[in-house]
Amino acid sequence: MAFDLPRDEILPVKAIDVVLDPAPHPFEIEHADAIEANWQIEHAANPALFDGRMVLLSDLRYEAQKLSGRCHEVRFATMLHWRKNRVAANVEHCFAHAALISKDNALVAIRMGKHTANAGKIYFAAGSFERQDFIDGRADPVGNMRRELREETGLDLDTFRSEAGYHFLSRNRMTVMVRRYWMDENADDIAERIRDHVLVDPDPEIDGPVVIRSADDLPPGVLPHMEAIIAWHFGQTGAR
Repeated sequence: MAFDLPRDEILPVKAIDVVLDPAPHPFEIEHADAIEANWQIEHAANPALFDGRMVLLSDLRYEAQKLSGRCHEVRFATMLHWRKNRVAANVEHCFAHAALISKDNALVAIRMGKHTANAGKIYFAAGSFERQDFIDGRADPVGNMRRELREETGLDLDTFRSEAGYHFLSRNRMTVMVRRYWMDENADDIAERIRDHVLVDPDPEIDGPVVIRSADDLPPGVLPHMEAIIAWHFGQTGAR
């Protein structure tokens, strides 16, 4: 088990091969008591939290523009405990971002709801990989992005034009896979569609959309990895 990744760089990815190992994650076994104790504290502070299932990595490597690795299904409680210190060498988190780019070249992100584990934080609609995001035991980042975008915003990823591959950013023991998608509507119109979805969603995860038009004027709540992605996007020649 190892993590062999360049850190704090946004780099291209042509292929992703991350397998779901049916074995328990060693971190979850080793820290079972601490995970449960922390969960009792977290859940008491926010009873809306749900201890569902997600995955954490035990291995991830980058070579020849390919991400290869291994992950295991764990409790959401395990991730909450891990992210408080991130000192264990055998575990990291990975997730995917569909970076939405409007016709008028703005980025369309979301602000998470007050009842969630990331209350008030701003990033592209996303969620941790779950068992349903794997095909024949291998991660399907587009399937994950499609599902999360639909659930949180009501938007259909398949109606947007995407770049051919991905990029990734690894920092602070987290790796985000990013694929940019171009929309045929202006940002304000997309934002209105998202607000309409939130109004009719019986259990919305987000407070609403956030339109970002520049890397120089970011609202409070933008996560550090998002700041890097935003600066990279707007710094690209021909970002449209």
